[in-house]
Amino acid sequence: MKRKTLEVLFLEELADMYDCEIRLTRALPKMARTATHEELRDAFQRHLDETDNHVIRLKRVFQAFDKNVRGRKCEAIIGLIKEADEIVSDNKGCPTINAAIICAAQKVEHYEIASYGCLAEWADHLGNDEATDLLLQTLDEEKAADKTLTALARLRCNESAQDGASEEEDAPRMGKGRSMRPASSRARA
Repeated sequence: MKRKTLEVLFLEELADMYDCEIRLTRALPKMARTATHEELRDAFQRHLDETDNHVIRLKRVFQAFDKNVRGRKCEAIIGLIKEADEIVSDNKGCPTINAAIICAAQKVEHYEIASYGCLAEWADHLGNDEATDLLLQTLDEEKAADKTLTALARLRCNESAQDGASEEEDAPRMGKGRSMRPASSRARA
């Protein structure tokens, strides 16, 4: 069995994330169309724009390693997108739709956060400052997208799902009594 180097592993995972981001450029518009909450639709549209930039950055990372851009079938994102399609289908027309979409989207975000965290660490260990900086930019955007989804869930979508109210019925109560602190810090407080 041939032994792999960290650079080979890095390039394989980079190719995996390239495929992931390409697939997400096709999945995010569908999630935006399915969302019934305007702020959630807008968040998906903003993240689609960021995702387009993630693809460009990944190409630049390949270039920083003097490698041709290539994708490798990302089985994880294929599964997460399939699961997202199922959760959306199971909740279509229900007050739970936006909470369900957020759940599916955060699963994707957490996968991306883990992947970009590893890639940035490996690029740094391999001494490639340009690649490290590019990957850290994307990591920061993925974390921000996750925080946005959490805020939308807490301020609006979870309550609508719990109450069984439509977004229009719930509009006057937006954010009523909800803390913006992460759930983990509320539990410790």
